[in-house]
Amino acid sequence: METITFKKLKTEIQFGAKNGIDFILAAAILWLAISYIWSFDDTSYNRSIFTFIIGAFMLPLALGLSKIIKTKWTAKGNPLQPLGLWLNFAQLVYFPFLFFILNKDPDYFVMTYVIITGAHLFPYAWLYDEIGYAIWAVIISVGAFLLAQIIKVDKMWIVPLFASVMLFLLSGWILMRIKKLKVYNVGQK
Repeated sequence: METITFKKLKTEIQFGAKNGIDFILAAAILWLAISYIWSFDDTSYNRSIFTFIIGAFMLPLALGLSKIIKTKWTAKGNPLQPLGLWLNFAQLVYFPFLFFILNKDPDYFVMTYVIITGAHLFPYAWLYDEIGYAIWAVIISVGAFLLAQIIKVDKMWIVPLFASVMLFLLSGWILMRIKKLKVYNVGQK
């Protein structure tokens, strides 16, 4: 495949999906809701189960946001189109570890889930040619780990709140970069 053609295929995905902003915003909203769940006076196990339930709203929320933001989930004829979905499904491979934590030490379930969420953002830096994904993947994963080391277990709601804030910041970064790229690409035509 020629480099120019490959670059065009990636650019089509990037602009159609607006670098995945709908998913990042949906995740930021859901992690905010999860933070609220973890502020309840309940067992960590029960809060973990509710966290899974809330996670089921990710796709419908992202779809709703895509209608508002006007992003495209498909690029017909573009062989790279399924890659974003495959990269997203990659985090499911880590779920056995998440279930292990749920079973052995549910107090740290939400930290583990945040680390997985953050880490799964890393390959999107390549797909969207967006370094912000790599930077925030590290910040979210390492930040969640460090926060969980210094806070008391009854304050674990801070970890998903941290994830939410970081994802909202990543959303802002992506929006700025999209506007910048549009201006650059218009100038190139």
